[in-house]
Amino acid sequence: MHYYIHIPFCVSRCAYCDFFSTTSLERQTEYVAALVREIGMRRNGTADTIYFGGGTPSVLEPDAIRRVIEAIGSIDASAEITLEANPGDLTEDKLRLLRQAGVNRLSIGIQSFDDILLRRIGRRHNGQQALHAIRDAQSAGFDNVSIDLMYGLPGQDMTTWQKDIETALQLGIQHLSCYCLSYEQGTRLTLQLERGEVKEQDEDTLNDMYDRLCEQTEQAGYEHYEVSNFALPSFHSRHNSSYWTDEPYIGVGAGAHSYDNERRIRSWNVSDLDKYISAISRGERPYEQELVTDEQHRMEQIMLGLRTNQGVKKELVADNAHLKDYLSRGMIIDTGTHYVVTRHGIRLLNRIVEHLV
Repeated sequence: MHYYIHIPFCVSRCAYCDFFSTTSLERQTEYVAALVREIGMRRNGTADTIYFGGGTPSVLEPDAIRRVIEAIGSIDASAEITLEANPGDLTEDKLRLLRQAGVNRLSIGIQSFDDILLRRIGRRHNGQQALHAIRDAQSAGFDNVSIDLMYGLPGQDMTTWQKDIETALQLGIQHLSCYCLSYEQGTRLTLQLERGEVKEQDEDTLNDMYDRLCEQTEQAGYEHYEVSNFALPSFHSRHNSSYWTDEPYIGVGAGAHSYDNERRIRSWNVSDLDKYISAISRGERPYEQELVTDEQHRMEQIMLGLRTNQGVKKELVADNAHLKDYLSRGMIIDTGTHYVVTRHGIRLLNRIVEHLV
């Protein structure tokens, strides 16, 4: 079983973020107690992966992380246990205690090593803190480190992006997640865009940045196993891969999503800290759910499968004129059992999905 643990607390909110989070930190103790209680209500089998996401899970003390891990109880000896972290939170002592608590993989939100860009998007760390966090994590014994980078940031040019990629690859990290900035409704950055204070990158620049990323990571020996994810051999994110391969997972915490793949039921906890803590304290889980229909399931398998280098099973995709055209143009390849989108086709991924579902 895969467990996702949502930690909604953040010291400050990034300018681009629309995830459920809060900058009020005073209810952490109550929240962790609620997490432990919800886990007790919902435990189901041995944990293969545990993923602390947010928010900023690294704002919690290592002892709180340990309590949540221990509450899960049955954990496979080779389980992947990931914690998302902000570089500014990762002191040498904290990293050592996180290792002792059971965390064996870090996902560090770097976004950029450029101080100007970091300030522009509202990150609370600087480039030097990012470098120190990665090196301190490695010194503390973390041999499975992932970092996030972003491209398409306002004011970011190819030279700056190239430097970020090179810096990341020189650090000897095992995994790299790279996301194109999206302007989500209601975020501070979107408001700045609407007021003309920042300028959105054009599509050609974004494509060139993505191509540069793919070229550099391939030369460095990383496998491009999902549209936004690159890993050295045997260092794929096992937890995130479960989402793309239709495996079940339990989401714990306010706003967390769960999926029962046998009954085809998707559920999600209320995105409200007060309501969540109150309901769990009464022994109730405050959630909604939906049944995933056969057609929804097929469409989701296609959408998610085409994002990966494993592709989608051929029987899920109708034989149509669009498919034949993409095959002839080298945007999709036929492996015999699966259809896989090539790097050339990734630029048109949304259109390809639309045509094949």
